Amino acid sequence: MRAYGYKQASETLSDTTIQAVNIAKPIPAGRDVLIQIHGVSVNPVDTKIRKSVSPPADELKILGWDAVGVVADVGSGVSMFKKGDRVFYAGDVSRPGSNAEYQLVDERIVGRAPSSLSDEQAVAMPLTSLTAYELLFDRLNVTKGKESQGQTILITGAAGGVGSVLVQLARQLTGLTIVGTASRPESQAWVKRMGAHHVIDHNGSLTEQFTELGLSGADYIASLTHTNVHFEALADIVKPQGKIGLIDDPGSLDIGLIKRKSVSLHWEFMYTRSLFNTKDIGKQQAILNEISQMLDTGTLISTLGQHLGPVNAQNIIKAHRLLESNKCIGKLVLAPFEYA
Repeated sequence: MRAYGYKQASETLSDTTIQAVNIAKPIPAGRDVLIQIHGVSVNPVDTKIRKSVSPPADELKILGWDAVGVVADVGSGVSMFKKGDRVFYAGDVSRPGSNAEYQLVDERIVGRAPSSLSDEQAVAMPLTSLTAYELLFDRLNVTKGKESQGQTILITGAAGGVGSVLVQLARQLTGLTIVGTASRPESQAWVKRMGAHHVIDHNGSLTEQFTELGLSGADYIASLTHTNVHFEALADIVKPQGKIGLIDDPGSLDIGLIKRKSVSLHWEFMYTRSLFNTKDIGKQQAILNEISQMLDTGTLISTLGQHLGPVNAQNIIKAHRLLESNKCIGKLVLAPFEYA
C-alpha cells in the first residue's frame, strides 16, 4: 500500500522531508478495524512529532491523526462496525498514523462519520472535537445546560482548530459567556462566527482588554497556545477557585501565581485514553458519535479552513509549513487519498 512518512526527524522542512513509499498492508486482529483512508487533516501534533521523533533505523514514521474513510476489514473481536461503514477518528499517537492508504484503529475510538458532510468537511473534526470536548467537560468539568449561566470562559487561540470547536461547544451546550482571543481581523471574525460573545487581541494586554468588557473575571480558562507567554495575565483574570485548562507545551510555569486564588490547573491530552487503555476508552467513540449527530443536525458546523488538495507528500509538507506559520484559521484538510 502507499504511505507517506519520513525516516529521520527534521526541525526544518525541505521538499523531500515527507516521502512516498510502498509498505505491506496491515491485517486487523482483535478489536482493530482496518480503514481505507479517504481524507486526512494535519494538526500541530504532526509537526511536533516530525521535529522530535525519529523511527527505528530503516523504518518509516507515518504521521496523521485525523482521518475519514470506510471500514475495509475487521478483527475477530470487532462488534461495532462492519465492512463498508463510513467512519472518522483521531487514532492513537503510539501507532502508525493516517497518512497511508490503510490504517488499523481500535474500534472503541472510532465514530460514525456525519452523513451530511463531505469527506473534506468531516475530517476537519475528530481530533479537535475530542480535545475540545474533553477539555470542557472532563477536565474543566463544566456542566452542560444553562446551569453555567452567569459564568465566563476565556479561550486563548480561539481561531485555531481546537478553539473553533471549543467556542461552538460552549455556545451550544452551556450557558457560559465566551471570550475568545484572536489577533487578525479575519481570525477575529471567524471566532465571532463560531459563537464567541466577545473577542480580544492576544497580542495586546489580555488583562486590560478583559477588564474593559466589564466582566469580573473568568471562571474557566482554556489556554490553547502560548500559555507561557500569557500565564501571568491568565492568573490575573481567573477568578478565585477558578479552573485553568491547557493543551500546549509551555515548559515551566510559575504556578505559584495561582496559589492564593486556590485555582486548579488541568491538562488535556487527547491521546491519554488510547495510550493507557483506560477503562473509559470507549468514551471517545461516544463523543465522536455525539459530534457527528450535532454536525448532521447543524448544531455544529465544520471547522474546515483550507482544502489543500489530495493526500500526497507535497501537500503534507505544504500543510506543515502553513501550521508552522501560526496563521491558520480552522483546519487544514487533504482529500482524496493519492494512490500513485
